[in-house]
Amino acid sequence: MKKILVIGSAGQIGSELTLALRDIYGGENVIAGIRKTKPSEKLSETGPVEVVDALDMDNFVSVVKKHNVDAIINMAAILSATGEKNPMLAWDVNMNGLINVLEVAREFEMKQVLVPSSIAVFGPTTPRDNTPQETVLKPTTIYGVTKVAGELLGDYYVKRYGMDVRGLRYPGIISNETLPGGGTTDYAVAIYYEAIKNKKYTCFVNAETRLPMMYMPDCLKATIDLMQADFSKLRHHSDFNVGAMSFSVAELAESIKKHIPEFEIKYEPDYRQEIADSWPNSVDDSAARQEWGWEPEYDLDAMTKDMLEVIGDKHKKGLI
Repeated sequence: MKKILVIGSAGQIGSELTLALRDIYGGENVIAGIRKTKPSEKLSETGPVEVVDALDMDNFVSVVKKHNVDAIINMAAILSATGEKNPMLAWDVNMNGLINVLEVAREFEMKQVLVPSSIAVFGPTTPRDNTPQETVLKPTTIYGVTKVAGELLGDYYVKRYGMDVRGLRYPGIISNETLPGGGTTDYAVAIYYEAIKNKKYTCFVNAETRLPMMYMPDCLKATIDLMQADFSKLRHHSDFNVGAMSFSVAELAESIKKHIPEFEIKYEPDYRQEIADSWPNSVDDSAARQEWGWEPEYDLDAMTKDMLEVIGDKHKKGLI
């Protein structure tokens, strides 16, 4: 790959992934695609930034031609909680945007397309413990529906057109850099910020809620490892389970209390509880481990220690 376009570079994962890719491939070779959000100084200072709307084909194609793009990572999406408030917007962005990405990649004979999926593809009839790679996909959210369709589309383009399309099912992603943007797992990020700032947090799911989670460094590692994997060795393409850790909200709170003993948490479940209850407790990611060597580095306590140190330093400097 010579020129990589990251669509959704202002988002939680996209912002950090763009910077990580620039470290590997060179700043000038990774184009940050943003839509409305103003880019961070880091994005603007380390490489090209373009306004990219995958729903606007003229704009999209012009950016591809301008930079001779030969690989696309499509991080743009309307997430689960936001999607339930505006299902048609979620469908438009998540599906029509994806089809445009795949068609532009096909037309310009690009080397690779990476389109992340999510544990949202699973539903209440899916086995919840150690959820298999191949299993029932009957989600109950519009976000999950679009991600199932996206996986199928990606695999279709591999089979029908011989394209290199890849994807992985992200669990909840926890970051100390960028705040989440409307997902059901947002509590796992917000709790750290509130622990540092206020020593208390009110959670929108209950104490027993247990979901697969991943720290951002592992998220970036998984994404880049999959990008760089030998395509000929992949039996799966658009739907890899990836796991790192699974914990309940109560266990997360206890991990924080090891560092901030006075931290208090209370629970006021809202509509997101039902979404969380439809997702797995843990996933079987043996396919990713076997086919491209996936292996996470962080567990809950290692992540908590790092999160609190970084966020605490930002708080002392008045940055949050």
